Amino acid sequence: MPTDQATLPLEYAAPANPKPGYFRWVICALIFLGTTLNYADRQILSLLAPDIQAKYHINDASFGKIVASFSFCYAVGQLVAGGWLDTVGTRIGYTIAVAAWSIASMLHAFASSALGFGVVRGLLGVTESPAYPAATKILAEWFPRRERALGMGIVNAGSNLGALLVPALIPMIVLHFGLNAAFLLTGGSGLIFLILWIPLYRRPQEHPRLSAGELAHIQSDAAEPTTKVPWASLFRYRQTWAFVVSKFVTDSIWAFFIFFSAKFLNKRFSLDLKHIGPPVVVIYMLADVGSIGGGWISSHLLRRGWTVNHARKTALMICALCVLPVGFVTVVPGLWTAVFLIGLAMAAHQGFSANQYTLCSDMFPRRAVGSIAGMGGSAGYFGATILSVFTGYLLQWSGGNYTIPFVMASLAYLAAFGIIHLFAPHLEPAKIDDVPESGFPVIMPAAK
Repeated sequence: MPTDQATLPLEYAAPANPKPGYFRWVICALIFLGTTLNYADRQILSLLAPDIQAKYHINDASFGKIVASFSFCYAVGQLVAGGWLDTVGTRIGYTIAVAAWSIASMLHAFASSALGFGVVRGLLGVTESPAYPAATKILAEWFPRRERALGMGIVNAGSNLGALLVPALIPMIVLHFGLNAAFLLTGGSGLIFLILWIPLYRRPQEHPRLSAGELAHIQSDAAEPTTKVPWASLFRYRQTWAFVVSKFVTDSIWAFFIFFSAKFLNKRFSLDLKHIGPPVVVIYMLADVGSIGGGWISSHLLRRGWTVNHARKTALMICALCVLPVGFVTVVPGLWTAVFLIGLAMAAHQGFSANQYTLCSDMFPRRAVGSIAGMGGSAGYFGATILSVFTGYLLQWSGGNYTIPFVMASLAYLAAFGIIHLFAPHLEPAKIDDVPESGFPVIMPAAK
């Protein structure tokens, strides 16, 4: 429900200077590029799965375990990634992460069995785990709260662009130079990215290219304490559970989409490597629109005077409803109808995720954002580990029937929305400095 601008918290009110500068968007573009490369590295296995499975005699159950290896190690890595970033800082932490995941991606060229791919996928998972906590923390450092949902939407669009570039370019590379060249190329591009990242990135207050006006705009939110927040203490807040449990639900579905959609199209419509590219490109083009659009919706509603609670949750509900039609994707007769339904669901996920990640900075101070984002990402990929193993065995047992996982995907976002509303009915900020003496989690909404 909209409200008068004067009733909004100060940090969401319209800025006094409407044109403070633009360099923060250069930083956003830099993280967009890093996220693009991150997703290119993780997406390539999905596109090449039918060829890899045929070449190395890997069945669906084993493929599910390979995917689960990435998800499990990604989840474990995110348990500590957020806190590690809060300690070492985003510049050093992101540099180390990009270098490590680029090398891990290149090592895929030397795998030749289910075990080998499982090991390198696990290594890729743990090295990629700081990516989204870092992006969330960087946006919290470089943007006032009223702009973060749009910023996260743009960063999320990088994941779609990375996944889009893979089907656009990799089939041609594989057909001309082989599977190994594809892994070496995508991995090596991350090392080139560091040539841009290292000289360009600093914290706002340390950056020589940032104007005083833009720095004031970035720091226009209410002042926050700078003391460290113990990682374990964050479980005491119901706002933590709103984010973490909802991510457990939605990130497992996203992992299913990115790792199994190309396999589904190959199975359902007999698309080989020469023909899989255009449908997958369209899917990720739609996902890009949803990523930016979902973040734009809540930011637009905030500018119109809506409360944070109503703006974020309106955007989340719209996205959740747009996922519902994907439950029918296994029964539609046409390829492009199936492509549209998957693309719409992935667009809705990205819009949902942009707002979901922004809840971290809505409900927690900047000094805890990296830790909260890491905890949520970890929960999401523990869910992905379970769903990947389940899907692999289900496909092996059913002869490739995808009905159950797609129906689960169609309902997951409404469930996640309900979880968020249950634990954070008003999206009120967590009182980090008001810790319950009992030490037990305050996980249920307070009575009104």
